[in-house]
Amino acid sequence: MKIVDEYDPNLPLDRASTIPASWYINKDLYELELKSVFSNTWQLAARVDQVTQPGQYVTTDVAGEPIVVVRGNDGVLRAFFNVCRHHAAAVMTEPHGKAGQLRCPYHGWTYSLEGELKGTPDFSGVCDFDRAQNGLAPVDLIEWENWIFVKLNHSSFSFTTDLTDQISVLNLRDLHWFERRHYHFDCNWKVFVDNYLDGGYHVPYLHKGLDSVLDYSAYMIENGTHHCLQWSPMVSEGAEAQTGAVRRGDRALYYWIYPNFMINWYDGVMDTNFVVPRGVDQTEVIFDFYFPDVVTEEARQRNIASVEVGQRIQDEDVAICKSVQRGLNSRAYNAGRLSVRREAGEHLFHRLLHADLSAAN
Repeated sequence: MKIVDEYDPNLPLDRASTIPASWYINKDLYELELKSVFSNTWQLAARVDQVTQPGQYVTTDVAGEPIVVVRGNDGVLRAFFNVCRHHAAAVMTEPHGKAGQLRCPYHGWTYSLEGELKGTPDFSGVCDFDRAQNGLAPVDLIEWENWIFVKLNHSSFSFTTDLTDQISVLNLRDLHWFERRHYHFDCNWKVFVDNYLDGGYHVPYLHKGLDSVLDYSAYMIENGTHHCLQWSPMVSEGAEAQTGAVRRGDRALYYWIYPNFMINWYDGVMDTNFVVPRGVDQTEVIFDFYFPDVVTEEARQRNIASVEVGQRIQDEDVAICKSVQRGLNSRAYNAGRLSVRREAGEHLFHRLLHADLSAAN
């Protein structure tokens, strides 16, 4: 908590600095984030298209906890801790699939799709065992647009209600999932989020292709309660050929939802970023790409070209994020000032983090 208190969240943007370097390199603070930030916020668990039929399931982990999302025989979507109530083994071991029941591979304990304990081989004679109290432990779940989110801890923090109306007009459900890619960064998860939220500050210097299709001078930042929208008018004149062919439209919209989910939208084309902490200086970012047509061969080739532009942008970010993480360990750096014009989103991120970490005390 001494490290947490090194940051002053009450300073206005024109007087504020970033969170201190210790927040990015201290292992105890990282563990506190898992318990206070990632356990108390809605975390992406699955796509809706993965669990449309009874018995379809997806496994994942949230803040180190194993989770399974499954569609019940009654059509209801549920989430559970993927932990057998007998000796704690994972009940479902595949990333996704379809099953008539949830059966632990260790001792064969079996649960219904609704999480009820049904089968306990060779368990007769056990005294005072209440089968009804030994079903899979439930987890809070919501379905929003194309995604399913879960939350480990029960709390009053609702989903981003001030964002739902903005997103609904984009008709995201008309888009279809095309491909998933995993990117591994040698940095703390907050370095990637900071990079995303810098108001396009780094784009002219690091992403020449993307910069050629954005009107950088008109790039705007709008903060909500728990989200930030960055948007920019798009231009075609002078666009780099590869990027200009697949990044079109009137505006580019970049939504960040606290703490680690992003939606990037370009005139009916979307990709999402889900930032997963894998250690104090290791981060996985999961990209899902969506398009209106994923069936025809012509569209497929166009979609592949769009994904490759995204790949190039991430390749450019990998090196700079690693460089930042190295610098955060230097005795020469503690914190940096924020650009009033560009870094309002970063300021919001840091203040929300401070609030969650302070509440854990």
